[in-house]
Amino acid sequence: MIKVLFICLGNICRSPMAETIFKHLVEQRGLEECFEVDSAGLIDYHEGEQADNRMRRHASMHGYHITHRSRPIELADFTHFDFIIGMDRHNIRALESMQPAGSCAQIMDMASFLRNHQADTVPDPYYGGDQGFEYVITLLEDACAALLDHLSDN
Repeated sequence: MIKVLFICLGNICRSPMAETIFKHLVEQRGLEECFEVDSAGLIDYHEGEQADNRMRRHASMHGYHITHRSRPIELADFTHFDFIIGMDRHNIRALESMQPAGSCAQIMDMASFLRNHQADTVPDPYYGGDQGFEYVITLLEDACAALLDHLSDN
């Protein structure tokens, strides 16, 4: 089983959306038995909360239903998950500094999987408007499909 953890700052916008999209793609391909998927945040400020209501609304307009509740990343995640996917460079740097010695988790940048869009990062839509949430969903649909192809081929 391949274990994937998506990370953003607060685990209320990008990472729960990535988790939802990735799970949807896994189900579409009938690979539910092959993957364990979760998301978490670098901070615990929103712990236990649902995803941002704007992200849930935009997700719904695309046919997705986000059920995840925010949780902070834990040291145990670095040994439990095979792949930890950060949404931006800040996430990647923070994850690399937190990763304990001996951890086999591979930290990856979500934007590196974009095939059909040019972006250096999956930006945080929290302080923006509707356009930002739509843009993030578009990027995540692209990157999640490529990530699944990458992990399925290995």
